[in-house]
Amino acid sequence: MKNKLYLLLIGILIFASCDILRFSRFEVLTWTPGDGIFLEPDQINISLSFSHEPNKASIERNFSLTGDGSRVRGYFHWEDKKVTFIPIAPLELNTDYTLNLSADASNTRGLNMDEAFNRSFSTRPGTERPVLLSYYPAMYSEINDPRAKIILEFSIPVPLLTLYDNVSFIPSMTGFWTLEDDGKLAVFTPAEPWMQNNRYEIRFSTALTDNNKMNIGNDFTSFFTTQTDYEIPSLVHVYRITKDGEYILLSHDKGFISVAELPVENYDWEKEDRLSLVFSKPVDSITVKNYTSIEDGPNIIMETSGGFKTEYTFKFENPPVYESRFTLRIKPGIKDSSGNESKDEFIYRVFANGMLSKPPMLVGLRMPMAPESDTDLELEHFGIDSLFRIISISDENYPSGENINTWIELYFITAQGASIDIFSVMEHFRIETSNNVISFSPRRIKTSNYTVSEPQPGWENYERIEITGNLVNTTNFGIINFQIAPGLRDNLGNLNDKQQKISLIK
Repeated sequence: MKNKLYLLLIGILIFASCDILRFSRFEVLTWTPGDGIFLEPDQINISLSFSHEPNKASIERNFSLTGDGSRVRGYFHWEDKKVTFIPIAPLELNTDYTLNLSADASNTRGLNMDEAFNRSFSTRPGTERPVLLSYYPAMYSEINDPRAKIILEFSIPVPLLTLYDNVSFIPSMTGFWTLEDDGKLAVFTPAEPWMQNNRYEIRFSTALTDNNKMNIGNDFTSFFTTQTDYEIPSLVHVYRITKDGEYILLSHDKGFISVAELPVENYDWEKEDRLSLVFSKPVDSITVKNYTSIEDGPNIIMETSGGFKTEYTFKFENPPVYESRFTLRIKPGIKDSSGNESKDEFIYRVFANGMLSKPPMLVGLRMPMAPESDTDLELEHFGIDSLFRIISISDENYPSGENINTWIELYFITAQGASIDIFSVMEHFRIETSNNVISFSPRRIKTSNYTVSEPQPGWENYERIEITGNLVNTTNFGIINFQIAPGLRDNLGNLNDKQQKISLIK
């Protein structure tokens, strides 16, 4: 009997205990950050507070936090019945987070939760999906521009990366995307021409998102076709471009012409001038480069960037030689984007005699034959063509073995508006002799306040430079070479690359 009473008492106590547990559920009382949108992810505090003393291991084992489906790693910090989850890496913007605590989570007495605890919050500032408002080319349209751009207009801004990842073409087409109108207008520029007489598809998937990573919500496919182009490209104009940007039209040969028949437009080429070739339609830069050449002149370098253009400009690798004649030749075979080739050959003959490009040239020299006379200097002058004329240097006017102070005037022709570079004269002027007939040591160079104020008659329009120094005569006879070595320059940068010499006999 006692055993029966004992068992009855135990049963009552167990029933009462279960009843107590059932009416005091183990559950999450509060949580942070709460439902909503939080625009400062690094300030978010993730915590759970429980109704009973929780089993920490059970809570940690059954807890998860995901951001856009990816698990967030972290560790836990406990304070009595409250646990705080601290992510290893900061939470991110434009992300939807889901917090989950499984119903298997229990308290310290082994009581589980009645149901799972699922909550969500977001760091995405908006929930509006992007919408495609318009697009070019339109559905089933036909385009005739092989370089046509694809244009997509969205209701809200989209990032560049989503365009590269989610927009495709069939057949495949490479190119680059740009954004306009604050990111609402997406423009695709093809890297090569669209194939002619072909059908293309434009596709993008629901994975295309806006800047807040909201996807577009539906797939999109459009179709367009390209026309066939049979128009042959042709050369329309060739221009000389001056350093001031003036375009001067050149005339091409209508067959062989002599130098005397050279068109007047093709004269006066300056050392800094460039070429411009203009075609009837965009043509391939590679074929333009391959079929354009200079004969009897320096190489040309294409300045225009690659691709398909209607105008191409060239510069010379080195300036054309002054008063040289060179030929520009444009051969057939230049292609457009449809593969059509030009059929005609064009020849342009050009005379490089621009008045600003004339290199400095020695005209002649003048020097005194009685340098120490106060009344009569007995001046003698010699032109560049005075080959082996007698110069009256003798023991009477230049005593042998003595340092006689004297001077030599040099006269030059220069380009319009140019003047001789004085340092260049000092560097390149030389007197060389045979048999050591004289020696000359320069001391000073003048461009004004000359020893004789009046220039040599007939040479008034030439530039005059006076070089003073000491001349030592000898009793020997021979040849005296007054010369300017190659490299004489003026202040415009014109350079004479030839040796200039006046050879006289003493």
